[in-house]
Amino acid sequence: MKKKITIKQLAAELGVSVSTVSKSLHDSPEISKETREKVQAFAKLYNYRPNNIALSLKNKKTKTIGVIIPEVVHHFFAMVVKGVEQVAMERGYNVVISLSNESFEKEVINMETFADSLIGGFIMSLSKETLKKQDYHHIHQTIEEGMPVVLFDRTVPEINCDKVIVNDEQGALLATKHLIDQGKKNILLITTEDYISVGRLRTQGYLKALQEANIPLNNGLIIKTEDTNRSDIILPLLENELRTALKQNPEIDGIFTVNEIYAAAAMRVIREFNLNIPNDISLVCFTDGVISKYATPPLSTVNQHGTQIGIEAANLLIDRLENKIEQPKPITKVVACEIVRRDST
Repeated sequence: MKKKITIKQLAAELGVSVSTVSKSLHDSPEISKETREKVQAFAKLYNYRPNNIALSLKNKKTKTIGVIIPEVVHHFFAMVVKGVEQVAMERGYNVVISLSNESFEKEVINMETFADSLIGGFIMSLSKETLKKQDYHHIHQTIEEGMPVVLFDRTVPEINCDKVIVNDEQGALLATKHLIDQGKKNILLITTEDYISVGRLRTQGYLKALQEANIPLNNGLIIKTEDTNRSDIILPLLENELRTALKQNPEIDGIFTVNEIYAAAAMRVIREFNLNIPNDISLVCFTDGVISKYATPPLSTVNQHGTQIGIEAANLLIDRLENKIEQPKPITKVVACEIVRRDST
């Protein structure tokens, strides 16, 4: 009996990437003919099946949704899953959850594994590595096979599917204006690199708020982190950058961060400088999670309503699976966000 092999093992045996194997098995012209034939021959030798999408669609007896999220410790993603679970239970569906851990390779493997397990459709937020690579072939192939996908939070226009988002630019605009309304004029932004869509959009909202208030842009007041899933590496580096910024710009009187973990790091550094929140520096962030509510002082935030995003995403996906949406074109739903005012401002 021939042993079974995973896509990761297949890639390791051949000395190529998971992406190359996946594309070769789908006969993508992006891969050379020689490599495609080599991968396909090796896959046949070990009886490897790239996915079971066609069988899943044929049977359609499984009422299971696959959810792929970048990380589980993030309050926002936990709330999205809560919303998905709520709708799934109400409508008679099961939910299986997998983590990409911000890895492109893990995301590809997760989709292959889920499809092979007769998943009806996917709800997912793209990993940071996928966004950086700009390689979406695994999602395109899934959609082309007729399996519905709903993206949330981190989305890209290149993927033609249903999406549920918040208006990240508008949320950042509201947050920055909130600081400006408190009389703050030297506002530091802590964000991600631009390849992460939500970080880019939130940066745009910050810039727009400064422009509307006629506050000159100071590039020294923007810290962009090279984000990974290793907080033990990111946060010390971020704290060092913030220390440098506060030394070079002692006039900083407000800080806006694109998530509450960055805000927690900022609070540590602010206290090192014996500065008071909010009297010396006011602080506002995205993600209305546990850190924001129980910090000292409690943090003003942009509430993204993660549970509602999960509810909308699950209803969209199940309606597609049950053919209740007559419109063939993808639907984008926008969930409104709002400022939650607490003691940090």
